[in-house]
Amino acid sequence: MLQAPQAPSSVPPASFADEADRTRLNKTALKAYRRLVDEWGLTGAEAAALLGVSVSTWERLKPEGRDRPLSQDQMTRLSALIGIYKSLKLMFSDDMAIRWPTLGNRGPLFFNRTPIAAMISGGIPHMLEVRRFLDAVRGGL
Repeated sequence: MLQAPQAPSSVPPASFADEADRTRLNKTALKAYRRLVDEWGLTGAEAAALLGVSVSTWERLKPEGRDRPLSQDQMTRLSALIGIYKSLKLMFSDDMAIRWPTLGNRGPLFFNRTPIAAMISGGIPHMLEVRRFLDAVRGGL
């Protein structure tokens, strides 16, 4: 049975540009990122670089409950990385979902580097490109 189109919601979607939205999402995003860092076995330097902070700032953020407000840039990074994590979990039922980010990759996005190294050097644009690539590989696009 066909349904009539729904009227647009009067509530705008969450935005990383809005400080109130970032504040609301901050604790959950950092908790998810801490788990991702642990599961992928990232070094402190890798975790900091992916988040776009210094190693000393990451060390202050690392303990649970030591949250600080994240910028729009940092929330975008976390969103991309968490999306990558989710895509890998959907694609692989074994430990490849955990190992893939740290394995050398000859694909055109990586140039014989690990996905982690490629994303560190390429920043947000490359993180988003890796996320789109994984979504397309698993049939999400």
